[in-house]
Formats: sequence, structure tokens, C-alpha cells
Amino acid sequence: MTSELRRLGVAVIGFGWMGQAHSRSYARIPSLFPDRTFQPELVVCADNLAERGEEAVRSFGFKESTTDWRQAIERDDVDVVTVCSPNMLHVDMCIAAAEAGKAVFCEKPVGGTPEQTAQIEAAARAAGVITGVGYNYRWAPLVRYAKELIDSGRLGEITNYRGRFFSMYGSDPLGLLSWRFEHDGAGYGVSTDILSHSIDMAHMLIGPIDRVTGLRKTFIPERPIPQPGGTHYDRGAPGDPTGPVTNEDYAGCFVQFANGAIGNFEASRSIIGPQSQMAFEVHGTKGALSWNLETMNEMKLFLVDDEFHDGYQTVYAGDRYPFHGNFVPGDANAIGYEDLKVIEGHEFLHAVATGEQHEPGFDEAIDYVSVQSALIRSWDSGNWENVTSIRQT
Repeated sequence: MTSELRRLGVAVIGFGWMGQAHSRSYARIPSLFPDRTFQPELVVCADNLAERGEEAVRSFGFKESTTDWRQAIERDDVDVVTVCSPNMLHVDMCIAAAEAGKAVFCEKPVGGTPEQTAQIEAAARAAGVITGVGYNYRWAPLVRYAKELIDSGRLGEITNYRGRFFSMYGSDPLGLLSWRFEHDGAGYGVSTDILSHSIDMAHMLIGPIDRVTGLRKTFIPERPIPQPGGTHYDRGAPGDPTGPVTNEDYAGCFVQFANGAIGNFEASRSIIGPQSQMAFEVHGTKGALSWNLETMNEMKLFLVDDEFHDGYQTVYAGDRYPFHGNFVPGDANAIGYEDLKVIEGHEFLHAVATGEQHEPGFDEAIDYVSVQSALIRSWDSGNWENVTSIRQT
């Protein structure tokens, strides 16, 4: 019964498309997870644009809104703070939330730079609060099945891994110079943004990375200057004033995993063709599999022990795989992107309600930015660089 559930008051900071996705997801949890341990309540939305906050109250069910994120954090009826603001604002927000004793969920990879992520993680660890980070692709039902196949040994010894995140969101030269294209707003470019998803996925599926070598490239060096409130999906016009892009459009690397497997990763926001290709391929001595967000309800699977050895088979998502049945019954009935955010939100709030640390949390964020830090060093040195943890002691 609802009266027996632990109430969790939620504050969302930043009400752009990601803050809205989180808010919708929290609101959907009760109808999709009847066996939950908590009852989420949307208490307050903080955004620097008052009209966004007003929309959060009018259309999303928040009790109140504010343009001062500190007021949201300080409220006694807030238990959980979800940070969806531009990356370079995360340090003050996350640390303040942790020091106020709130559970903190922050969009990946937590800080705009590796050093910022380490600073935030150290503050949360000192405060003893539960943390979460937005690597939502971990929660795709077929990704969970892929992990089961790998962990059970069905693929044998893993020899090769290929990960990529190719997106066209920055492919238009008239796409506005939003905060994502500026080091002062986002920190690094795709290595902070979408490459983090790809390498975090490999950490979950394969394990830690020992060393890395890579390169970067900015293909579109100037973009139109936006009006206040613009996003990286908005578009300027020919002849508009432009400003410099100050972080990378592309990042790629070769890696060696601690278990001996070899991997390579690529991420680009300016490539033409792939729409949102967060994808991976895993090869082992007994089988192989591949998954792509663009077709997230399908997985390609090859097992050597299959009788006919006639290539990859298509596996369709269905309610026999984790979480899928919460949304739709049967086989090959598709779920979507925001359903992954609902799963993510449920798992994080369940951890808060039960007092257990969530995974992925800020520990896993440190794992990624330690790889990112080695990659950045490789950009400058041109050499292989060892991955060493940048966790603050």
C-alpha cells in the first residue's frame, strides 16, 4: 500500500530536455513499478528561466519552481537532488546537495573535466550520501541480457570489444554555439559527453581498462551565437555572428583491458549518417554479440555451439528480459529511450529508499574519467598512457 512506502521528495535542477525526461520518468514510476519501495514526489524544479519552472509546475506536477537552485537544495521536504544543468555548473550544485545530506543523481559524466568529477565524488563520499550517474543505456533489457551472456561464459574468453557513439546533433554548421560546444560550459566535448556512455558500457560488460592511446578533432570550428535559452538542437542562419567551438567534435582511442581483451572506441557529434548510434560489439572464443541504440529492441547473437553455424541470429527484446515486462508484455513489442530513464530512476530511488549505494554511482563516474584523463594525456603525448585512478584521497 502507498501508505507503507517511503516518501522521497525530488528536486530537479535544470529543466532542459534532460531535466524534463527525468521529471516525466519519476512521475511514471508508480504506474509501472507497483512493487516499488518508495513513493516519489516532485517537489521543486529549479531553472534559471522562470518560464521553464512555471511549465514544470503546470504540466509536470511539481509543487513549486524557483530560479535559485540553492533554495531547491535547502528544502526540508527534498530527499533527492537530480542535477541536469550544464556540466561546468555541476561542481557547486552537487557538492551543495551532498553537504545538505541529499542523495545526488547527476547526469554523466558528473563533472565537465575529470578533475571536477573527482572533486564532486570526494565531497559526496565525505558526506556519506547515495549517488547516481546517468548512464541510462546500461538499463536496456537486451544490454542486461548481453551482460548475462558474458558473465556466464557463453561467449567464452572475451578477445575484442568495439564501442562507438556516433550522433548527428552537431553535424549542422549552423547549429548554435550552445554550452555543449564551449569548454567553459561543457568542459571537454564528446569525450565528456557521448564517449563516456560508450566506455562506461564497456566497463560494465568487460571490466577495467589498463591503458589507452587516442586522438581528437574539431571539424566545425565556428558556430552561430545563440540567443539566451538556445540548445544544441537549435539552428542559426547564414551570416549570423559566430563564435569559436572550444572543445572536440570527435574522440577515438585504442585500449587494452585488464583482462587482456583489446578494444577500440569512437565518438563523434558531427558525423553524417548515424542518427544516435550508441553501439557495441563483443567477440569471444565461443561467440559474439552486437547491440545498437538505433535498434535497441534487437540484438545480434552468434554462438559457436549452435548447431548450424549460419551466422548471427536476431534476438528480439521481450518480457523475459529484465524490466521489459514493466512496460509491455510479450516479445518484440518495443520500448523506447525514456523507458530507460524510468528504469534508471526506479533503480536509483530504490537504492535511496533501502539505503544501498546505487550502481552506476560516482564510483563508476571516477572509473570513466580516469580513462578520459589518460586519453587527454595521450592527445598531448601521442603515446600509450596508463590508466590510473584520479580519485582524491
